[in-house]
Amino acid sequence: MLVQQLTVGMMGVCCYIASCEDTKEAAIIDPGGDEDRILDHCRKNDLKVIYIINTHGHPDHVCGNAAIQEATKAKIVMHAEDVSYFNEPGIKGLFSSLGLPESPPVDVTVKDGDVITIGKEQLEVIHTPGHTPGGICLYSPPHCFTGDTLFVGAVGRTDFPGGSMRQLIDGIKSRLMVLPPDTIVWPGHGYGGSQSTIEREKRTNPYLDL
Repeated sequence: MLVQQLTVGMMGVCCYIASCEDTKEAAIIDPGGDEDRILDHCRKNDLKVIYIINTHGHPDHVCGNAAIQEATKAKIVMHAEDVSYFNEPGIKGLFSSLGLPESPPVDVTVKDGDVITIGKEQLEVIHTPGHTPGGICLYSPPHCFTGDTLFVGAVGRTDFPGGSMRQLIDGIKSRLMVLPPDTIVWPGHGYGGSQSTIEREKRTNPYLDL
């Protein structure tokens, strides 16, 4: 799997373009703005975008969905729990104040253990709630796209509605820290760095002592 990391949008989201080298099929993970730059990379590399995958439903991670889908006709993918949660009127109103574009309807809902196929490559869905009810990580050895679940030396915030620190830490310890030590951690924001490994996070991430 080829991985391109782009820091995009007003919130500095780490967007990823994951593609199959043989078939040129690709998925765009968390298009949080700067859609022209994302699409330009895809065009220059002759990539066919078939999926837009959101690790969770917060506006800064889905605000590019509409423009990317219009340009590529790709299907939008999100965990079923975040689809229902972020469609609740009260929750939708809360986050609309950020002024970011809403996502079009989700085309494909996923759950823990589902596999998203991109050409000859596969991404396994790991449900890691806590930042949001339907937060997911995407695992394709040696890569793990952790969204706002796990950062370099930190974890996602849990003070928004639907968040739970205990749930988040439990999920990181039981679902992510059991991955091979050399697994590359690709976070949803580059707050502590743009890349890490499971082994490094086990040794140095202070939140894992909670």
